[in-house]
Amino acid sequence: MQQRTLGPFTVSAIGLGGMPMSMNNDKQIPERADAVATVHAALDAGVTLLDTADIYAPSWDSMGHNEEIIAEALATWGGDRSQIVVATKGGITRSEGEKWGRDGSLDYLRRAVEASLRALRVDVIDLYQYHRPDRWLVYGDVIESFKTLQDEGKVRAVGISNASVEEIEIAQQILGDGGLASVQNEFSPRHPGSYDELRYCADHGIAFLPWSPLGGTGGAARAVGDRFAVFGEVARAHDVSPQQVVLAWELGLGDTVIPIPGARRAESIIDSARAADLELSGDERARLSRSVGIDG
Repeated sequence: MQQRTLGPFTVSAIGLGGMPMSMNNDKQIPERADAVATVHAALDAGVTLLDTADIYAPSWDSMGHNEEIIAEALATWGGDRSQIVVATKGGITRSEGEKWGRDGSLDYLRRAVEASLRALRVDVIDLYQYHRPDRWLVYGDVIESFKTLQDEGKVRAVGISNASVEEIEIAQQILGDGGLASVQNEFSPRHPGSYDELRYCADHGIAFLPWSPLGGTGGAARAVGDRFAVFGEVARAHDVSPQQVVLAWELGLGDTVIPIPGARRAESIIDSARAADLELSGDERARLSRSVGIDG
């Protein structure tokens, strides 16, 4: 597995998005043993970045569900745990009656990070990410709170998610030179709208983590080669899955890009991990980019 830089860490070029094991559009949640086996398959395939969040859970009263799966998988895996980076997120609220909201206050974030520490069974979180902006608060003030959590030793590195270029710039100013480890935005052939943020991160040495890099749960990822015919054509030429072509294309958009495809089956993440070894020609990459309307 080729490696890439994520803040202070070196991680696999392909990560694992844990969300589908705890919530997905199909509303099919795997048994705990099967979910743990999927994480083990990712680790065995060379994946060293595991992405989760406190809200990834089947219901409001099971917050931390996905973090607990990650913790159990790491505790029962026979490999070198010291090489694995676990990223989680905070800032979205979920309460009785499935009421969703945002809270970027320091008090809330401190409670959230402490709950994540317990769920993940760790003393410090490798990468803690601001999940979605709380528009009632000044963005820079919230980033200051993340820096406070880092200064308190609860967090090694800080990232942001669902951010604009302006918000990335604000985070850089608050966290200082090299202080912003990553930006996690939705990006895929289905949703190329974060290309400006991807390019900004590439220009500034910030890891860009595309979420739903294959188009999301509920069938979009499975049908990516049909919906976007060029990806299917290139896949057939290489005798690989269209999903591998999508991920290899994204990797080729910049050395700071680290896709985190979600998976709830071992077979899915094993296939995705192989994308790190798929070499696309310059002409193929250009065709793929043109097909989704970008100039990468």
